[in-house]
Order: sequence, then C-alpha cells, then structure tokens
Amino acid sequence: MKESDKKSTPLKQSDELSRPLDSINKKNAVTFLSLYGEQNKENVVLIKTRLGDIKIQLYNDTPLHRANFIFLTKMGYFDTTCFYRVVPDFVIQGGESERLDTQKYKARYHRYKLPPEFKTNRKHTYGAVALARDWVNNPKKYSTAFEFYIVQNRKGAHHLDNEHTVFGEVISGFETIDKIVNLEAGGDEWPLDDVFMKIEVIQ
Repeated sequence: MKESDKKSTPLKQSDELSRPLDSINKKNAVTFLSLYGEQNKENVVLIKTRLGDIKIQLYNDTPLHRANFIFLTKMGYFDTTCFYRVVPDFVIQGGESERLDTQKYKARYHRYKLPPEFKTNRKHTYGAVALARDWVNNPKKYSTAFEFYIVQNRKGAHHLDNEHTVFGEVISGFETIDKIVNLEAGGDEWPLDDVFMKIEVIQ
C-alpha cells in the first residue's frame, strides 16, 4: 500500500501508548502531546550554555506547549541547537542550527506545529518564553514546535501578545540572557560565535 493510500484515523490512547516514544508527526501532534503531557508532568528546565545557565518555569495552563518543550528536551533535540538570533532590547531566539542533526530531527517529526494557547494572564513580559511562528500563510497563528525565544527587554515586548504563545518564564539566569544578546552578530542577527545549548529537565 502506498503512503498516500493510507487513511488517517484519530489515535486512541491505547494506540498512542504503544507507538514509539518519538513517533510524533504533523497529523497526530495534538493527540500525542496531550497524552505525553499527562505522563510527563515536569515544568522546570535548565538551559546550559558556555556563557552561563538559564532556568525556566513552564506553565501548566499552556499544556501542549509545555509538553512539547519537555518532549523535545528529553529527545535531545535542543542539544543540537544554538541561540541563532540576538536582538538587544528585544529577544534572544534559539532552537535552530546549521547542523545536519537538527534538520534530521525536524524531518523525523514532520516539522509539526502547535495550535495557539493564548492566555490573558500570559504576556510578553521581561523573561517571558514563547514559541516562534510563521507570519505568512498562518492565519490561525500556529506555533513552530522547535524554535523559542526569550524576551530580553525589561519593559517587555507586548506588541507580540496574542501573536505568539507565551508558555513559560525565566526564573534565574537573566545575566546569561544579557551576555548572549550582546554578542557580536551578523546582518542576519546570528551571533558570529555560536552559543550552543544543552537543556535538561530538572523537575
């Protein structure tokens, strides 16, 4: 049977639990992450870089985004990536690299996206963590699963409220954010010296 001949049907919980741990794709992402989130309750992660560490609290009221970040962390995706965009008085952005391993992860997971989880109490304040998204041909404002940013501006970035899903906040390591954002970068805002990361779930 060709792949195009197969009919997709909603996954039942029993079916999903029997599938490989990293079998997420663009068709089953919401179901997969809903179940994954029920089984993986952690909501604090530590980002380690050569310039210092950043500790992040993930929000339980954005369950798909929280589960997604925990999933990609446990699968090792972020450990192949770096902070690839630095804009002083705005954001640092990570979750991408030019490494082949990074692109292999995205291809394996079909570059799935997440529906927005906007909350009135989750704004782009200083230290807010949100997922990036495409601004073209994306009327429903779906998040990319793989690329995140941290607001570095102390006044926030409130023009992005209800445009990107805020799913966490920095609880320590603000000085590391400042070190990263002030790195010399090229015209594409990519630091000239890559800042790779290791992320671990700590609670």
